[in-house]
Amino acid sequence: MRRRTPTAGLALALFAAVTATLTTTAASAAPAPVSAAPALAAAAPDISVTNVQAHLTQLNTIATNNGGTRRAGSAGYTASVGYVKAKLQAAGYTVTEQYCSACTYPSNNLIAEWPQGPADQVVMFGAHLDSVSAGPGINDNGSGSATLLENALVLAQQNPSMTKRVRFAWWTDEEQGLNGSEFYVNSLSATQRGYIKGYYNFDMVGSTNGGYFINRLTSTTAAPLKAYWDSLNLQPEENVEGQGRSDDYSFQQAGIPTSGYAAGASARKTSAQATKWGGTANVAYDSCYHRSCDTTSNISATVLNRSADGVAYAIWQLAVGGGTPTNDFSVAVSPTSGSVARGGSTTATVSTATTSGSAQTVSLSATGAPSGVTVSFSPSSVTSGGSATMTVSASATATTGTFTITVTGAGSVTRSAAYTLTVTGAGGCTGGQLIGNSSFESGSAPWTASSGVITNSSSQAARTGSYKAWLDGYGSTHTDTLSQSVSIPSGCSSYTLSFWLHIDSAETTTSVAYDRLTVQVGSTTLATYSNLDKASGYAQRSFNLAAYAGQTVTLKWTGVEDASLQTSFVIDDVTLQVG
Repeated sequence: MRRRTPTAGLALALFAAVTATLTTTAASAAPAPVSAAPALAAAAPDISVTNVQAHLTQLNTIATNNGGTRRAGSAGYTASVGYVKAKLQAAGYTVTEQYCSACTYPSNNLIAEWPQGPADQVVMFGAHLDSVSAGPGINDNGSGSATLLENALVLAQQNPSMTKRVRFAWWTDEEQGLNGSEFYVNSLSATQRGYIKGYYNFDMVGSTNGGYFINRLTSTTAAPLKAYWDSLNLQPEENVEGQGRSDDYSFQQAGIPTSGYAAGASARKTSAQATKWGGTANVAYDSCYHRSCDTTSNISATVLNRSADGVAYAIWQLAVGGGTPTNDFSVAVSPTSGSVARGGSTTATVSTATTSGSAQTVSLSATGAPSGVTVSFSPSSVTSGGSATMTVSASATATTGTFTITVTGAGSVTRSAAYTLTVTGAGGCTGGQLIGNSSFESGSAPWTASSGVITNSSSQAARTGSYKAWLDGYGSTHTDTLSQSVSIPSGCSSYTLSFWLHIDSAETTTSVAYDRLTVQVGSTTLATYSNLDKASGYAQRSFNLAAYAGQTVTLKWTGVEDASLQTSFVIDDVTLQVG
């Protein structure tokens, strides 16, 4: 994964027209003979984590023999390409090396296609193969590269019948700005891009203090990845840290649906995540991120194994079959918890996604609500891929306490998701300041933020203390987010959200909003600021949130910066005062 650089954005090479075509390298060995194509298994194959780790050992040895690095354009990178290519050719893949002449370190992408299934129905799986100069890059990103290599070898070994064509890719020059994948996408014609029905990216999938993150978690594209981790009760979260920072972004910008797994980089694990997944709270997911200690010792075999098996599940769900795929779907609730006072109500969104086969009608219901609490859905049934609003209402005599409500979707199969409800007593306002770590001085929890947003960098001053939230400021196309979930009590007379905002911009226009900061509560936009609002010092911004009394909501700030001239949105001293 590429590093954030807060001073100046790394310019990405854009091409108005690319006429280069990919030169196919003939396979040096034919596929291993198979007596008969095996029948579609009831489940995807188990991917041996031992085999994945063996690939990592080889990549680590390559780095050791080449100055301790596998940086794009180096001898270590070239040897890494050679290792992966030889394995794929021996397994029977059509293997292509594409020279990225526009890369910071000109070098080759490696593309391997399994020559079965319709050529105009392609599912693509990718990982960057290069490391930073500082180390061998075993988690970043040997882990993703080795995971895809072993999955490719298992697919070739099993040689099932295919409903789609599977294409694997190992990218160069990712660490310098996603250059290899961008070069590849720009080399495709509009027709070739249309053949790719989904791109899945795997960047850092073995972090030692890892979490379970999925790109575009609630999208239809993500559904098979999420379904596998849901089957392990891992409760994956959106990959906020990695947004726009790995090769899926190149495909996303071209309009190709994307998703992928990640286990986290330099951001710190929250207490809630440590409770859910294990590991150590307030410590980086990968403490060796972009360092020389990113060796084979810097890998969690458990996280790596779950990632590798999830890739196999996705391949089998998306591209393997001997006939009409089984119709299946998933169910998710957002937020996953809420609070309601007696006499009040709260809402959440129930999302469904088609994970295989065709869309179907899903009927929604809930169990586990305490006495005096009712749960309703609008609409009460959806077509998989759709969503509904869940309303939880508590009577004046509802049983108080914390309860687990099971939200069930019933169709050709039954799928469910958990929602934690807290019922509080009525009568009087529980006033006070509700925002946790409001001045950002106590680490990141309970905030969720893009990597590097919560910082004590001296380049932008905090209003109070040393820390603040600094969104954008790159001078290149970039998106940063900052959010916190808050339960707002009912029965109070005032609900005031307040924060201090400093906007610093190099933009000179007085009429065009090139860079924007959006403030939201749930899906509602409270305000939008831009480079046109730049000023010296901090200004206080306040909003009335009385409409959200009795609900658990997510407060979110999203900064979006265009391709040139930085705008920094700096936030400090966030409060939600009720009374």
